[in-house]
Amino acid sequence: MTKKVLGVIPARYASTRFPAKPLAMIGNKTMVEWTFIHSLKSKSIDHLVVATDHEEIKNTVEKFGGNVILTREDHPTGTDRLIEVCEKLLEFEIIVNIQGDEPGIEHELIDGVVALKKKHEDWEMTTAAVPFIDSEDPKDPNKVKVVFDHQYKANYFSRSPIPASFKKEAKYYRHLGIYCYEKNFLLQYHSLPQSSWEEAESLEQLRALQAGRQIGVYLANKANLGVDTPADLLVVQAEFKKLGLIS
Repeated sequence: MTKKVLGVIPARYASTRFPAKPLAMIGNKTMVEWTFIHSLKSKSIDHLVVATDHEEIKNTVEKFGGNVILTREDHPTGTDRLIEVCEKLLEFEIIVNIQGDEPGIEHELIDGVVALKKKHEDWEMTTAAVPFIDSEDPKDPNKVKVVFDHQYKANYFSRSPIPASFKKEAKYYRHLGIYCYEKNFLLQYHSLPQSSWEEAESLEQLRALQAGRQIGVYLANKANLGVDTPADLLVVQAEFKKLGLIS
């Protein structure tokens, strides 16, 4: 039987660097609406929903005709919010966590992580990565690096350069914040033991890796810019104008 796939876009209102970020305007649409529109182009998702902790975001999503679930406000991570949604929609066997601050997300990225998960049913999670471009600095701790084996199974994620080489020919891969989970694994995620790797790197996925769980890595050719700060928003607005999506 074909497993049903749920796409979830967490959209948190509070943000230290960019409060009310999902409601930021790009042309005449909010960031969360652009993320929803581009995610809908995925051929792999059976149902798409926004998960938010704020009434204003909920009302905005309903206004443009999107599916939305109002979640608790006290979730410490996006994964916790995802689990709450998963518990409410148990008919879906595969859950995709789509970052709400990636308004230009390519649907191929979503399809890629889902296809890899379905190909390797024993892998509890899949995620994605993209090769570093020349202008990117592998020493930047905000750009998370990943190394993986010949089967595209993750070995480690780090804020430090991995592999530890600064030779020109060294190949670095930047981790992209999209995750695809097996439902049963996601529901028991918090039962995994505390992870010293996770604590050292401040990377939640290392909890699964240190516990011996398997994470597949879909290798994409490129990735559109996510929005962490108001400065990033200006870059995205300029890119959308270039693409003719806004005037």
